[in-house]
Amino acid sequence: MNHPPIRTAREAPRLGLVLYQPDIAGNTGTILRLGACLDIGVEVIGPAGFDFSDRALRRAGMDYAEMAALTRHVDFASFDSGRRAAGRRLVLFTTKGATRYTDFRFREGDALLFGRESAGVPEAIHDIADARLLIPMDGGGRSLNLAVAAGMAAGEALRQVRWAGALSDASRPAPVPPPVG
Repeated sequence: MNHPPIRTAREAPRLGLVLYQPDIAGNTGTILRLGACLDIGVEVIGPAGFDFSDRALRRAGMDYAEMAALTRHVDFASFDSGRRAAGRRLVLFTTKGATRYTDFRFREGDALLFGRESAGVPEAIHDIADARLLIPMDGGGRSLNLAVAAGMAAGEALRQVRWAGALSDASRPAPVPPPVG
């Protein structure tokens, strides 16, 4: 069976991971690598809680930063005006969300917003979000690591908008049989 080719982010408004004033350089570096490897844009809304200059990225060994489609925004207002002009939805990931992220229908161009590690996003941003999504934590923890949450969100969004139907039934791996004994 013939399937259409997998779309790349460059053919449409880019699916983006958006970090609101991130506090931890390591998380941001991990998310830059994720974006580079999966062809997802990464946007950082300043100010960051660490030196986020090009020089600092190189010095920290974040070699994937050069491969990543990174956009820096001075503040939320500059990010939001560009997002609105492009017709992108603002999809906020929050522990206060009511919709499970796996129940949401993502589309290319969505801006997947994650708050700062220490404080999330201001209530005013909650109020303007097109969707507020929750990653359920059945184990009862307070919150996930930012890079882990971004990876989970990116995987689900990509599964829906780029990877669905990419494998024919013949090329899918066979189910693993249960262990014997």
